[in-house]
Amino acid sequence: MKKRIIEPRETETSPEQDAWLNVEELAQVELQSEDPAHPIEAALIPGKGDGWRADASGPQTIRLLFHEPQALRHIQLCFQEAEIERTQEFVLRWSKGGESGYNDIVRQQWNFSPSGNTTQTEDYRVTLSDVRALELQIIPDISKGGARATLAHWRMA
Repeated sequence: MKKRIIEPRETETSPEQDAWLNVEELAQVELQSEDPAHPIEAALIPGKGDGWRADASGPQTIRLLFHEPQALRHIQLCFQEAEIERTQEFVLRWSKGGESGYNDIVRQQWNFSPSGNTTQTEDYRVTLSDVRALELQIIPDISKGGARATLAHWRMA
């Protein structure tokens, strides 16, 4: 009998195995505002700083427009708030561009508390093809307080 030993095939990669996309080269960013001391690059490019912060309070939109369609399998978002107690809501959407509009990936709320929950990290396994745009809408305080939106990092693979 002929035999051959084969290596087990992994069906899913771990976050450590994912190669994050180089957003700086692959996309253009549109956003409503940014604090000059905390630019969007600080959230999108590893090692560029401690994250993005809006220049104004209220809802904010960040949109990544890819130069070429992308296939995405993993999206990671991390939000941090250590100063103000607030309930944040965010919506993450994607689009194939053109007339297709945007499709929701997730809508979620999170309670930040300086004495407890100060970091929200979300990992989403997705199967998206031909992605032309990703849009992140953040309502930093659903009670309409004066909080400014923040984003520690946003990665995708």
